[in-house]
Amino acid sequence: MSGETVKVSYVFPNGDIYEGECRVSSSGVLMRTGWGTHTSANGVTYTGAWLEDKLHGKGTLQHRSGAHYDGEFEDNKYHGMGTYTFPDGYTYKGQFYKNRFEGEGAFNDPQGCVWTGTFSSTKALGLKLQHTN
Repeated sequence: MSGETVKVSYVFPNGDIYEGECRVSSSGVLMRTGWGTHTSANGVTYTGAWLEDKLHGKGTLQHRSGAHYDGEFEDNKYHGMGTYTFPDGYTYKGQFYKNRFEGEGAFNDPQGCVWTGTFSSTKALGLKLQHTN
């Protein structure tokens, strides 16, 4: 039975709900691995790929505030290419490294202005404003 993929619908003691794929580890523990949706009791929802109980691969994380991330995850973090949308309509589309804007990306405001360039954690020196006609 170890390594076998099963579909489950599970309610955690805290009220969280997981519906999706799991695998039984060699030690007999059932772990979220594959595709599934986890909805927390406080309203945060993740739909996407899992690996050994961690967000890993492509997915979407929706926060109660209205903010959401759509992209790649690694070890429960935004990691790889993705788009983060803030509750106020601002978006960042580009590279992420361990939950941070890191690398080439574009920052858009709700009025349609787009700044592109290289982002590094909390800095983004030398961004260029794209002009639209």
